[in-house]
Amino acid sequence: MFNNMMGRTRYVVCRIMLHLSGSEAAPILGVLNRSAREAIDAEGEMEVLGEELVTICETLLQYDEYWMSAANEGDVFWNEAEAGDYVQELFTDSAQRNLSQPLENYSDSDESFSVPVTRNIVVMITVAYEGEVPQLEDDLSNIAALQEGLKALIDLNYKKKLRAVQVHFSPAQLGDELTNDQLLQHYTDLIPL
Repeated sequence: MFNNMMGRTRYVVCRIMLHLSGSEAAPILGVLNRSAREAIDAEGEMEVLGEELVTICETLLQYDEYWMSAANEGDVFWNEAEAGDYVQELFTDSAQRNLSQPLENYSDSDESFSVPVTRNIVVMITVAYEGEVPQLEDDLSNIAALQEGLKALIDLNYKKKLRAVQVHFSPAQLGDELTNDQLLQHYTDLIPL
């Protein structure tokens, strides 16, 4: 049995969800939107996706004082196709949660207009990688473990071990708002930090 495991590639798929709160956390949306545009322009090229993941993780680490709650989940696969199916499952789940209230009654002609700043931001990072990374395969529902997990994601990029990267976030754009009710309804798995 042990000999059969040698030479087989271990794939891990994991998702980290992080809820930040506070009006000062809003600049994160700018970073997330810019990274999303870069990723779309790169048409899924892993090198670009990895670099954008690094930018997002570094930004989240800078804003750790606004971290409110988090959750993580994942699984280990010895078959690349099964790992791919799980990535797709998490992608679909993240996309369905990506809810926010669009800005109502927006008018360009109103000179006194100011964009309301959302107090809640949820970032969902899904990755697939080869190998073993204990910092990501643990409970990340405390600040120190989550910091180590985000640093491990950065390392995975530099070690060229990433096989898939997806980032979802809510609200999807500046001016939209993720309400406390939506947060409670659609992100029930978040654990206070």
